Amino acid sequence: MRGELIRVLSAVEEKANELKMDGFDPDIVLFGKEAYEFLKAQVDEEFGGDEKVTEISGLKVKLLEELGKDAVVIDSKMLGVGQGGAKRIRVIKD
Repeated sequence: MRGELIRVLSAVEEKANELKMDGFDPDIVLFGKEAYEFLKAQVDEEFGGDEKVTEISGLKVKLLEELGKDAVVIDSKMLGVGQGGAKRIRVIKD
C-alpha cells in the first residue's frame, strides 16, 4: 500500500532531520530483516520489479538482521564517538 511506503519514508526523513538538527550528517539507514522485507514489498508493489532497495531518501540502505522490525538512521562517521548519531524507527508496528 502506498500509505505504508509513505509512512516509512516520512519516518526516515523525520529521524534524518532530527539528526541534522543535532549537528550530525546522517548517511545510512540500517534495516532489520523483517523491516527490509516489508520496505521491499512496498516498493515492489508501488513501482514493480524485483530489485534490491539500496537507497531511501538519499541515504544508503544496509541490512542488519538483528534489528528485526526496526530501522536505525545513523551518521556512520560519528556513531560511537559520543552520544547521539543514531535514531531508531519502528517500521513494522505490532
